[in-house]
Amino acid sequence: MCGRFVSTTTPQDLVSLLGELRWDAAETLAPSWNVAPTDPVPAVLERVDPSTGELVRRLRPLRWGLVPSWSKDRSGAARMINARSETVDTKPAFRRAFTARRCVVPADGYFEWREVPAEAGRKKYKQPYFLSTDGLLLMAGLYEFWRDATLPEDDPLAWLATTTIITTDATDSAGRVHDRMPLTVAPDDLDDWLSPAHTDPVELRHLLRRPAGGDLRVRAVSPAVNSVRNNGPELLEDAPDPLGLAD
Repeated sequence: MCGRFVSTTTPQDLVSLLGELRWDAAETLAPSWNVAPTDPVPAVLERVDPSTGELVRRLRPLRWGLVPSWSKDRSGAARMINARSETVDTKPAFRRAFTARRCVVPADGYFEWREVPAEAGRKKYKQPYFLSTDGLLLMAGLYEFWRDATLPEDDPLAWLATTTIITTDATDSAGRVHDRMPLTVAPDDLDDWLSPAHTDPVELRHLLRRPAGGDLRVRAVSPAVNSVRNNGPELLEDAPDPLGLAD
């Protein structure tokens, strides 16, 4: 799974990579070195502007943890931070979004954990690893809009926009740390992935890629990242690797 990641890319950085992109400065998120489930995350998506009929590519915050439009409440969001690629086009929670509401979530890299066995004088603990490439990860995602029926439809608080990240089985270096990894979309495939008009599940699957072919860089980092209360670039500093999994 992908359950924690780093997101420090600015909108200006994304423009240099993706081209034309719109965003609301008031909604721009601060850099985060410890993004956790139910946090707001930056997402790039395309939607038709109802006032002009123009298809617009936007960067906007979405809450991490998908809430399907038909859900009775938002309580299950933390359980839907990931969508398995093997069932993303058939599982009721994701299949409608897969054909109509796709996005990418930019990330510098993501964290996974492995348990370190207890030894004399030391309890077992979970060692975090940071997995990344030489560039930005455009993690493939889906998004949904959920309405709180207890509030008036025109109340801004009545609507919740959420996202999930698509994962697959991990290979090569990523598989040493965890059996799942996020899928990504190449910049050249972004037009097809984001387009609401592109609805064929088979063709959409062909756009998904393992980052770096699955051969990511793996580094042991500070256990301070284990607490969501900790957030800062120091979380990415190299740490001793008790399991010898790092590159």
